[in-house]
Amino acid sequence: MIKHTIRLSAFGPVLAFGFLLAGCNLIQKTEITEDTPPKVINKAVETASSSVTVEIQRDPNKQAYFGDTHVHTRHSFDAFIIGTRSNADEAYRFAKGETIDNGQGHPITLSGPPLDFFVVTDHGEYMGVIAAMLDKNSHISKTKTAKSIFGLTAGSMENRRTSFLRIGMTIVTGQPIEDIYDRAFIDNAWGQNVAAAEKHYQPGVFTTFAGYEFTAMEIIGKIEDNLGAINLHRNVIFENSAPKRLFSTLDSPNPEDLWAWMNAQRALGHEVLAIPHNSNGSNGQMFDRAKTDGSAFDVEYAENRLLNEPLVEITQIKGTSETHPLLSSADEFSGFELYDILIGMPVKAQIKDGSFVRPALARGMAIETDIGANPYAFGLIGASDTHVSAPSLSEENHFGKFANDMDGDVRGSIPPKGVKVWPSDFKNQDDLIAASQYGASGLAGVWAEANTREDIFKSMRSKETFATSGPRIRARMFVGDYDDTILNSNAMIETAYANGVAMGSEVKSTQVSPDFLAWALRDPQGQALQRLQMIKVWNMEGQRQEAIYDIACAGGITPDPKTNRCPDNHAIVNLSTCETQADTGATELKALWQDPDYKAGQMASYYIRVLENPKCRWSTWDAVRNDSPPNPNMDATLQDRAWGSPVWFKP
Repeated sequence: MIKHTIRLSAFGPVLAFGFLLAGCNLIQKTEITEDTPPKVINKAVETASSSVTVEIQRDPNKQAYFGDTHVHTRHSFDAFIIGTRSNADEAYRFAKGETIDNGQGHPITLSGPPLDFFVVTDHGEYMGVIAAMLDKNSHISKTKTAKSIFGLTAGSMENRRTSFLRIGMTIVTGQPIEDIYDRAFIDNAWGQNVAAAEKHYQPGVFTTFAGYEFTAMEIIGKIEDNLGAINLHRNVIFENSAPKRLFSTLDSPNPEDLWAWMNAQRALGHEVLAIPHNSNGSNGQMFDRAKTDGSAFDVEYAENRLLNEPLVEITQIKGTSETHPLLSSADEFSGFELYDILIGMPVKAQIKDGSFVRPALARGMAIETDIGANPYAFGLIGASDTHVSAPSLSEENHFGKFANDMDGDVRGSIPPKGVKVWPSDFKNQDDLIAASQYGASGLAGVWAEANTREDIFKSMRSKETFATSGPRIRARMFVGDYDDTILNSNAMIETAYANGVAMGSEVKSTQVSPDFLAWALRDPQGQALQRLQMIKVWNMEGQRQEAIYDIACAGGITPDPKTNRCPDNHAIVNLSTCETQADTGATELKALWQDPDYKAGQMASYYIRVLENPKCRWSTWDAVRNDSPPNPNMDATLQDRAWGSPVWFKP
């Protein structure tokens, strides 16, 4: 046990402890609620002591912590309009294991034990404003825009929808609607979210961060063409202290301007990072070859981007952004939970290298070869992007992204109009809400010495992270000089750190392949593990290359040296009941591996992927409960998985 000092944030100390420490003079007469204005919170902070000392258990070999870094509440314009009424306080209570309401009268509870860390990331644009439109005591409810959506004279639902879409379009263009763009009000909503994060932070038990979403998008064609917009969203997360005013696309829709603001905040003592998400809906622009203005990358740009965006969200409810079958044809597992339309629009997204993580790794190394710096040397995490304050991570009990997603007709999992068979001409209707394509995903995993802001943020910054598509699978990789005894050693992790580096690191190229130590442990409440894979990415003669090696198989079976694949372990899913076999698969998979195709001096990136046995997708669970067959347009089963952050070999 050691003593650990938690610094005050811009809006308060560790309030959860402050209220409990009798005789410590910590804000004892100030009750912080969602409605407490930032100026009141700041005044309380001024009268508090400068730090709180608590006892923290620290493990130098690090533990896996699971959390969600992408959560929306009623303060997000889109969440509120579709029915969410829970706030940041309720979101944090959900993450701790409490049951909350989804906004439509349905109780929802976290699958599995409480999470270790959590970040509410409401859209920065118009934060809290839409909710205020229904508050008769708020001046915002009296604006022309509010009346056009919620007023008695708003007219038809179509008119209201048009008014709401007008708000969304200003986020794309960066031109705010003046009568509702009240910066003082938005500051107050942001202050409420920061206060909730402070209230629920319990160092060593439950870690919270202040955060928000920078909702950058780029319009396709002209606005009147209604051809959709590409996704360039980022979640902005502060380590300890947070500024009183956030930077949104209504300040500038250019992500490079966001990074400049983040650099300025860092200089003021607000350590911060941003995490891009849903690159699968970016039409190739998330990981582009040029700056926003079309000019060529340079070292300053590459280093600045990596400083501010050391991680990327590889999976979430709106699909997986690892790769695509059209880009990775030799990867039989590349079709996992694909989301094929632009966000909020029934327009097909373009399948390009710049839209997916694996091709971006190769692109980053090619850019480094040209200019000497890699803008895409990022680590991997998952997150949910829930819009009901609560991540839905269970296939069996999936409650969706929005408040109305629990309706089987809405999400297309049961035949329409109460029938028990699917019409021969049935097609899913994906418009603003593409519920049929939503997945029960995902989670961020972090290897850290302790469950504190400083420790978790440090591991995020160093990229010792992993992502899962929902289950609490643990995944880990080291590169170094190891002998065969390490796999069965009680000091495996200690030796791994002593004689090598962890995932997320750069490695100097050697004459022969170094040793890769890879390890995965199943979720006790999930399916057994089927295979552990190593994925290698590099460039040759200007072309992206990739190779996939199964390096550990369930049952201790050796992968076929000709195909580098595990044999079928005959895991079975009964689509009538969703029962699975319990006697196949592994609790743990680990391997000490060398690259059989290693080339000295070759720039390359490696990361691990571990797959569970197959199980029913949430849509099949719905069909089973409805006594109807699964939707023929949806995958009946899936294999949940985890990804570890890459390592990069440098000549």
